[in-house]
Amino acid sequence: MQDEMKHLLMRTARGTFSRRGFIARCGALGISAALANTLIAQAVRAEGPKKGGLIRAGIAGGESTNSLDPALAASEVPFVTSETWGEMLVNVTPDGKVDMRLAEEVSSSADASEWTFRIRKGVEFHDGKTVTAEDVVATLKRHTDEKSQSGALGIVQGISEMSYEGDMVKLKLAGPNADLPFLMADYHLVIQPGGGVDNPAAGIGAGPYKLEVFEPGVRIGFTKNPNYFDDSIGHADQVEILVINDNTARTAALQSGQVHMMNRVDPKIAELLKGAPGVQVKSVAGRGHYVFIMHCDKAPFDNNDLRMALKLGIKRQEMVDKILGGLGSIGNDFPINAAYPLFDDTIPPREYDAAQAAEFYKKSGHDGSPILLRVAPGAFPGAVDAANLFAASAQAAGIPLQVKLEPDDGYWSNVWNVEPFCASYWGGRPVQDQMYSTAYLSTADWNDTKFKNATFDDLVLAARGELDEVKRKEEYSKVANILRDEGGLICPMFNDFVHGVRDEIGGWIDDPNQELMNGRGLVKTWLV
Repeated sequence: MQDEMKHLLMRTARGTFSRRGFIARCGALGISAALANTLIAQAVRAEGPKKGGLIRAGIAGGESTNSLDPALAASEVPFVTSETWGEMLVNVTPDGKVDMRLAEEVSSSADASEWTFRIRKGVEFHDGKTVTAEDVVATLKRHTDEKSQSGALGIVQGISEMSYEGDMVKLKLAGPNADLPFLMADYHLVIQPGGGVDNPAAGIGAGPYKLEVFEPGVRIGFTKNPNYFDDSIGHADQVEILVINDNTARTAALQSGQVHMMNRVDPKIAELLKGAPGVQVKSVAGRGHYVFIMHCDKAPFDNNDLRMALKLGIKRQEMVDKILGGLGSIGNDFPINAAYPLFDDTIPPREYDAAQAAEFYKKSGHDGSPILLRVAPGAFPGAVDAANLFAASAQAAGIPLQVKLEPDDGYWSNVWNVEPFCASYWGGRPVQDQMYSTAYLSTADWNDTKFKNATFDDLVLAARGELDEVKRKEEYSKVANILRDEGGLICPMFNDFVHGVRDEIGGWIDDPNQELMNGRGLVKTWLV
């Protein structure tokens, strides 16, 4: 019997016997499903990564307007696409450490105001050119240009001088920043030949896969880069992204085996999907959050009393329960939760208060005309239902909130960061400074609430350079309170990242940084 179980376990690890069949056999012998899954995981690790084959992902968050320019990546498909063909200086591990990529060494001055990156020798771009320190500096400089419309603008603007010599890149900052290496992991900062100045959408990088097919909003195909510098990732011969925005179609594609992994499992069907043959549901809590954003510089949202009325007019726990199915936690109108270092858990949670919301609405002097909240199904899972719940609770407080449904295609180019009130999502960032610098500094290109507050800016910059953690936490607490009480962000909930993964996939690791293993699901997994 022991030999039979060992044989079945090895077959399961190799993918020639189903995981479900092995668990059923274990159950017949009185072995729990939890222990059976642990045995399988250990066996898969012992077998090691397999090379070859084609891995497909069905991903929500893609449009016909998507570009290959990493500076413009604003939704999930462009993000995963960039992470598949591109490489940054560094990345961030699931446990929150800096992972060296094109940089092999990082050092700083004692006050963290000057940083040096040693560039890995012998790495090639997909066109055969060698990656140089000059390419790195040119890439960073391109993202400082406001014309690039880069999502990393708020990050790179903190660099006052960039230079290179040999294989060394030197960055002098406008002020100290102990978190700079984490900022360089921003997924917009893919290193490109010549910085991508001549053709930023060429799709040429130094990543584990080369771009072969680009049909925006439909399909993106890649082949293995034979000259990639790191043989610990990039196991398949080919990987492919199928853009499937519809939840039902995406789930059906996973169940049928058309795709091996999918993002954004609808929380309403997560438990049901766990029972599907050959499928596992992977859920990890992280920094992602589903939001409603108001432009602070456009009427009627330029009135803070109106903004406060709307913040008080939303039932947060109801959304966590009904939209997330409990797979998440309530938000507090700033983009930081307990997943971040130096989070202040003493800030009181904001709760629904119809009477107070009505008071603030009356104080705002609003004329009573409909307040339009624009939303598309793909803004985040359950976005339309969430918007309708919001409208119902706001209307109960006398606030004339109305939902306007927008099409998914073009939403991230025509509605988000354009219209004054809409649904959106953020995947979060590894450290607080990166989150605030990307989306809330006055100078940030992705300041999607158009929030501009000099005191807030000064505090973010001060916290960035504060090396004493106690003082730094105090500064971040002040930052959070200003944004919570004066900003245009309504953050009702932090979402878990919920994925569907087929049994044929090995090497999956739950990563709290972003969806799909921080965008590297196709890169780090293999077919067992």
